[in-house]
Amino acid sequence: MRARRAAPTGGLFAFVALASFAAVAAALVSQHAYGMQPCAWCVLQRLIFLALGAVALLGLAWRGRTGSLVAAVDGLLLALCGLASAVWQHFVAARSASCNLTLADRIVSTTKLDTLLPDVFEARASCADAAVALFGVPYAFWAAALFVLCALALLQAIRVATR
Repeated sequence: MRARRAAPTGGLFAFVALASFAAVAAALVSQHAYGMQPCAWCVLQRLIFLALGAVALLGLAWRGRTGSLVAAVDGLLLALCGLASAVWQHFVAARSASCNLTLADRIVSTTKLDTLLPDVFEARASCADAAVALFGVPYAFWAAALFVLCALALLQAIRVATR
């Protein structure tokens, strides 16, 4: 009788961590090198990407079926929240003149990250002003696509962990 061995999920978690941290790095380069100031929804997505990357690192560190499953499910929920925020940013928030007192603004201000790390988490533009494109594609869609890729990787990790 042959023992069944679960396929490793390490590569999937490594992809999610790398993609998440690279997204935040790209946003910071866009902000500080090219003057593309973020709105509250942009900042919220940065926070979600950082949390997603941290959960993926936990998935790498916390070996075993249970650890992989917990990290993958938590990461999937974060990726779906990120996707929802990117879609909301493009279709709703970008059409408003202000992001003040929106859900994104309240979440970021509640964490106090906007005062602790203003160069990363301070919203410096209105939602309408922050609606910019890269190669003709709105930034929010780039973020949404990356959240979808991370969600797909995490769904695969869940599949592998439950075999």
